[in-house]
Amino acid sequence: MSQGDFVLVTRGEPHVLRSDRKAKPFRLLDLQRPPAHLGVVRHGGGGKPVSTMICGYFSVSRPSESSVLDLLPPVLKLESSANRDWLDTILLRMVSESALSLPGQRAVLSRMTEVLFVEVLRSWVKSLRPGEGGWLGALGDRHIGKALQLLHERPDRAWTLHELGRRVGLGRSAFSARFTKLVGQPMNQYLIAHRMAEAASLLEVSDESISDIADRVGYETASAFSKAFDRHHGLSPGRYRAARRRTSTVHSSSSGRSTGESWGCLFG
Repeated sequence: MSQGDFVLVTRGEPHVLRSDRKAKPFRLLDLQRPPAHLGVVRHGGGGKPVSTMICGYFSVSRPSESSVLDLLPPVLKLESSANRDWLDTILLRMVSESALSLPGQRAVLSRMTEVLFVEVLRSWVKSLRPGEGGWLGALGDRHIGKALQLLHERPDRAWTLHELGRRVGLGRSAFSARFTKLVGQPMNQYLIAHRMAEAASLLEVSDESISDIADRVGYETASAFSKAFDRHHGLSPGRYRAARRRTSTVHSSSSGRSTGESWGCLFG
C-alpha cells in the first residue's frame, strides 16, 4: 500500500498489516483505544505520524446466495488515482464527521459508508473483463445489464428467454448463451435464485402473508411457492420467517458483529 490506496477486506478474513515482512505485527487488541467505536488511535510515540490510516467496517444481517460480497475478491485494492477524487472527498468528510459529536452522527456515517461501498463497487466493475464478476460484472454489458435490470424490477413476471431476449435486442439462442457466459448461470436458474432471495427478505422484514409474497415473486399459488422456497432454503416460508426473527432478536441484544462483515482502510 502507498499513499491514497484503499483496501476492502470483503468478508472479514483475519489479516495482518505491517510495514514490511520483517516487522513484528502488533496486536490490534493491545492498542490503547478509546472506549467508543469512533475516535483517533495513536501508536508508536507522540511525534508526528509516519503514516495515517482511516478504517471502518460494515456488516450485513442476512448474507444471501450470490451476494455482492461473495462476488468480490477476498481483498480488493484500489490504488491512488487522479480519477478517484470521490474517494478523498468521501473519506475526508467521514473524518470530519467522526471528529464532532453531533446529533445524527451514526446515521450520517452509516449512509456515507454505503455511498463509499457503492463507489468502490463501481470502480471495481469498470476494471473487470467480460465474464468476470458474475452478475455484478454482467451489469456493464448493454444487453445482459438491461436484462438483469428487468428481472430485478419485475421478478413476478413470467419471463421467458424469447421475451427477455427480445426486450434487450437479442435472439433467444444468442441471449441464452450470452447470459450464461457473463452471469455464470442460465437465466431461469438466476431468476429462481433472485426470487427466493427477494422472498426471504420480504419474510424477514415484512408482515405480508405467504400468499402475498408468493404473488410478488411470481408464483400463482402459495403451495407452489412454498415448495420452491423449501427446496431452495431448506425450510418452509413460515419456519424460515420464525427462525430469522428469533435470530434477529438475539443479534439485537448482542454486541457481537453479524456475518458478512467487511473492512475498508485508506492508507495515507
